[in-house]
Amino acid sequence: MSFLDRVFARARRANRRIVLPEGDDPRVQEAARRLAAERLGIVEVLGQGPGGRPSPDSRLPACVKQLRNRRPDKFGSDAAAATALEHPLTFGACLVGIGAADVMVGGADYPTADTIRAALWAVGTAPGISLVSGSFYMVQGDSVLTFTDCAVVPTPTSDQLAQIALAAVRDRRRIVGDEPVVAFLSYSTKGSAAGPEVERVRAALAAFRRLAPDVRADGELQGDAALAPDVARRKAPGSPVAGAANVLVFPDLDCGNIAYKLVQRLGGWTALGPILQGLAHPVSDLSRGATADDIVETAALAVLQAEEQA
Repeated sequence: MSFLDRVFARARRANRRIVLPEGDDPRVQEAARRLAAERLGIVEVLGQGPGGRPSPDSRLPACVKQLRNRRPDKFGSDAAAATALEHPLTFGACLVGIGAADVMVGGADYPTADTIRAALWAVGTAPGISLVSGSFYMVQGDSVLTFTDCAVVPTPTSDQLAQIALAAVRDRRRIVGDEPVVAFLSYSTKGSAAGPEVERVRAALAAFRRLAPDVRADGELQGDAALAPDVARRKAPGSPVAGAANVLVFPDLDCGNIAYKLVQRLGGWTALGPILQGLAHPVSDLSRGATADDIVETAALAVLQAEEQA
């Protein structure tokens, strides 16, 4: 059974409620049919597609209250909140926020910023985390690596890198089910080079160890020392990672985004994501070039993100 097969099987057992807010999009409609046919969750499609949201929606008052309670600075009146809820991603995220759905998957027709904004308004970040970030799950055969952040935060501070790593660890445990081993990546391995960027990665490791002292982690490490035990023995003897990393924390968005695309295109790995992480409840983003298959896979992964959060 492949990794994705295992994800689908676990999603079937979980039987979560999935809301797809962009029901006018044919890709979303097709994905909804596949999700239902594969029994990957209880699917609600908003908008004019099959199973579309009736207007007015009886849940609107609860969603207005959710926005006003969470962001009184932004929504000073019911009318302001109701106007915001005319955006399908905001309404869909609020359904998750009020407990009417477990997972939202959106962004097929809107930029990532719209999805993240809706998520922050409606559900907020998880305990101990103050920012949203993104991971890709890179899959080849039985190997699954978490690449983070490859989607959201351009130049994270040391503390933000630590939080990105913490969010990735939490989601890897839910989605993959193994024990995370974290490498904070750099052009330097354990003092082989010096400079402010190396110091930022070292500080990120120190911050992460304060947040998650039970998780195997090391840095700064070059990619080969993070992944290859024989290289790690030479470059980083005694490292707790020892070439066995499965969560790779990139120092900035340029590195992460470039790396996952090179591994995907040149290495032949499957890239699942981006998966938004760090939220109190799962709200997933889609590329505007997403296919129906992409939407189905993202929804199944998001269902597993909800396992310890429902």
